[in-house]
Amino acid sequence: MNKYILRTSLVWMTVLAVLAGIWTYRSHWKKQPQMMKTNMPMSGDVQPVAAGPASDMEKSASSMPVMSMPESKDAALVPVQLTPERMQSIGVKTGTVEYKQLSDDIRATGTVDIDERLLSYVQVRFPGYIRKVFANATYQYVRKGEPLFTVYSPDLVATQQEYLLAQQNQKILQSSTVDGVAAGAATLSTAAEQRLEQWEVPASELAKLKETGKPVTDLTIYSPVSGYITERNALPNLYAEPSTRLYTVADLSRVWVNAQIFQDDIGRLKPGDTVAITVDSYPGRTFAGRIEEILPQVDMATRTVRVRLAIANPGLKLKPGMFVNVDVKSNLGRQLVVPAPAVFQSGTRQLVFVDHGNGSLEPREIAVGPRVGDDFVVLKGLTAHQSIVTSANFLIDSESQLQAAAGSFVLPPPGSGGMGTPGNQSQSAQGNIEFTTDPNPPQKGNNLFRVKLTDSKGAVVSGADVSVTFFMAAMPAMGMAAMNATAKLSDKGNGLYEGAGSLGSGGTWRVSITAQKNGQIIATKQLSVDATGGM
Repeated sequence: MNKYILRTSLVWMTVLAVLAGIWTYRSHWKKQPQMMKTNMPMSGDVQPVAAGPASDMEKSASSMPVMSMPESKDAALVPVQLTPERMQSIGVKTGTVEYKQLSDDIRATGTVDIDERLLSYVQVRFPGYIRKVFANATYQYVRKGEPLFTVYSPDLVATQQEYLLAQQNQKILQSSTVDGVAAGAATLSTAAEQRLEQWEVPASELAKLKETGKPVTDLTIYSPVSGYITERNALPNLYAEPSTRLYTVADLSRVWVNAQIFQDDIGRLKPGDTVAITVDSYPGRTFAGRIEEILPQVDMATRTVRVRLAIANPGLKLKPGMFVNVDVKSNLGRQLVVPAPAVFQSGTRQLVFVDHGNGSLEPREIAVGPRVGDDFVVLKGLTAHQSIVTSANFLIDSESQLQAAAGSFVLPPPGSGGMGTPGNQSQSAQGNIEFTTDPNPPQKGNNLFRVKLTDSKGAVVSGADVSVTFFMAAMPAMGMAAMNATAKLSDKGNGLYEGAGSLGSGGTWRVSITAQKNGQIIATKQLSVDATGGM
C-alpha cells in the first residue's frame, strides 16, 4: 500500500513539473521579439565580437564624405580660349566646312540567279506518248528551232485524218449545185486545220500532211528559244498531258544578282543606280549593271534587304548560285559636308568646335547625316566656309567642361558647407588660403586636406567654417558622369584646418575652398589639382 501511494505521488509530481515547464516556456516566448528570417545566417558559426570604443581610423572613415555620382547627362560647355602654345602642344588642327558633289560606295555581297523573265517552258497542247528524246541532259544548250523530242498522240492522228477527209470531201463537193454543200465541206476542212494550228503543230508538218495525204504519227517538237535546259522531265515512253512541264530553258545572257544590303544603307539607294560586280574567280574583271528593284522585305536574321541587280553576262562567266562582291554607286548630289574627325560624340550630342581665330574655340551642336568616305553630311548647325577643329576634340571638350564647371561654382550659403545653385555671387577677399594635401599630390582614395587661413594682414584666423569641394566634369566619351566630393575641415588651432576626404578617381580635379565666419564669407579660392591613380 505504501509502495502504491509513493508511486502515485511520483507520477503526479512529474506531470506537475512538465506543466510548469510548458507554462514557463510560453510566458518567456511571448516576451521575446520575433527574429527576421532574412537576418539568420545561412551557414557557418558566428563568432561574437567584443564591443569596445571605435578607433580613430574607424571614426575618420565613418565621417569621411562619400563621392556623389549624379545621373549621367550631357555636360554644359562653354567657349574655350587657348594660347597658340597650348594649341600646338595638344595638336589642334583645323578644317573647313564646304559643299561637295558626293557619290557614295556601298559594298555588299550577293548571289547570281536566273532572270525569271528569260525562262521558257516546253509543253504540248495535246496528250500523247513521247517516242524519241533528242535533248536528253540538264544544262544542255539548245538553239531556237532545234528538235527536242517526238510525240505520238491518238487525238492528233484522228484530227489529221479528219482534216484529210474534209479535204477530200471539199474536192468532191466543190462542184455541187446544191446550196450550202460546197461551203459546208470547206468549213469542215478549215475547222480541222485551225484545230491543228491551235495545237501548235509546226507549219512544216502541216505542209507535209497536205503533200503526202498521210497523217504524221510521230510529231517533232522544236525548242521555242535558245538557252540552257535547267529542268528536264521528257523521257522515252512518258505519257505527257498538256499540264506536264517537259523542259525549262533559261537564257543566261543576262542574269540577276541578289545583293544583301544592310537596312541602314537602303535609304541611299534607288532603282537605276549603277553597280559593279567582281568575282574572285576572275581577278581584275568587273561586270557592270544597275539596280532593278529594291525588294520590300527585311531578313529578320541578318537585318538586310535584298536588292535585285540586272547584270549583262557576256561569255556566261556568271553562273547561277555564284557568290559575288557588289559595289553600289549611290549619287547623293551636292551636300554640305564636314571632315569626319571634326565630329565629336558627346553623350547624346554631335559636337564640333568652331575656330573663330586667335585661339577662340566655340562648341557647336550639329545634326549629321550619313558618313560618305572621310566626310559627314551636315544637316544643320553649320554653314559653308566655317573653320572647325579636326583633332584634339576630346581634350578641348574636357577643357570646356572644366571651365563650365568652374564658372558654375557658387559660394554656399552660411553654415551649409556645400555647393550652391548656379549663379553669380560677390566674393569677399579679406583672407588668404594656403591649401595642401597629404599625400601630395592627392591620390585616388583617402586623403587628408589642410588649409592655412590668414587674414589680409597675415594674422591667423581661428573659429572659421572651412569646406573644400572637389569637382570633375563628365566625360561621356569614356562613359563617366560628373563627380564631386565635399569635405568639412576641423579647426586644429593656430589657423590650421584639417579634414579627410575620398576621391573616386585620378585625374584633374577643380577645387573650390570657402571659409566663413559669423555667417560671412571671409576667403575663397579656386584651383586645379592632379590626383594620381587610375580612372
